[in-house]
Amino acid sequence: MGASLSLVPLIDYFARREFLAAGLRPNTATLPYPDGGPSASCTVHYWAPPGEPRLPPLLLVHGFGPRATWQWRCQVGPLSRRFHLIVPDLLGFGGSSCGSSSAAPPPPSEATQAAALAALLDSLPGLNSKDDSGKIKRVAVAGTSYGGFVAYWLARAAGEARVGPVVIASSDLLKTAADDRGFLKRAGDGWGGVHELLLPAQPAAMRRLMEMAVYRPPPPLMTPDFVLRDFIQKLFTDNREQLIHLLKGITVGTDKFQVTPLSQEVLIVWGEHDQLFPVEKAFAIQRSLDGKARVEIIKKTSHTPQLEDPARFNKILLDFLQAADAPADPACIKGSSQ
Repeated sequence: MGASLSLVPLIDYFARREFLAAGLRPNTATLPYPDGGPSASCTVHYWAPPGEPRLPPLLLVHGFGPRATWQWRCQVGPLSRRFHLIVPDLLGFGGSSCGSSSAAPPPPSEATQAAALAALLDSLPGLNSKDDSGKIKRVAVAGTSYGGFVAYWLARAAGEARVGPVVIASSDLLKTAADDRGFLKRAGDGWGGVHELLLPAQPAAMRRLMEMAVYRPPPPLMTPDFVLRDFIQKLFTDNREQLIHLLKGITVGTDKFQVTPLSQEVLIVWGEHDQLFPVEKAFAIQRSLDGKARVEIIKKTSHTPQLEDPARFNKILLDFLQAADAPADPACIKGSSQ
């Protein structure tokens, strides 16, 4: 009886309900695959409100793991009151896939993912037209974990004329092979590589990943092996080869990914007890961005502060995004120069 019980559809139902209640609707767009040649295409699944934006647009980019609806389910309600949200599944996740040509396309790098998102934005109504001053509507972007890599690439490639304020959450843009070794050391003995934890194949690996990603993980009695096997089957087994393919495309930690300062305003958000990317990396990234980025550390959270303390996370995002997009007060400018 236990083997037939699956929590995945239930969680998926409640996550989708949050998106629908926020006014978002599921859509798909077929776009050229950036790295696949002239005949290759990709399918991007995304959530967005119908019609042209009446509020400032905000792109939410999920991390490695479950689909976008699971990772941003606590944000879409509060954020949708102030922003026109666009929440895609990255290539290789959820309903998004890459490559339809006869030859297998190369795995999508962060730059490829960013190019696909740029193409998606250009295809959406009201986001590719110019205003009376000849400017295209700017889009704010927030990315968590792997999605932070993509958000950084998108902001740098598109520039501040297209992409506005940037939020990097729990995302080690400076990750190296030494950081991977540190991660495995924190995980304990018995792991042959980072992929064994990020793509768990056994309940023990899934349980350890949960313990490291969440400050207060559920007790073992609430996560028996048959429940964890079901999560592994639904989230990691059916598309395991695709996810391994995607892992091979990651360029963070190589000479292909060089962090340079962004021209946009940047917020860095981190969980105080993050065991995947230790909190000191937040300040290292701040230094690599010329020290101008704002850093917010959320106490009593680990790698997923947007789910562990959504009220605090949402307030930090809203305060930053609204202040970044607010027009400068001439009186304040004048006062600051005196």
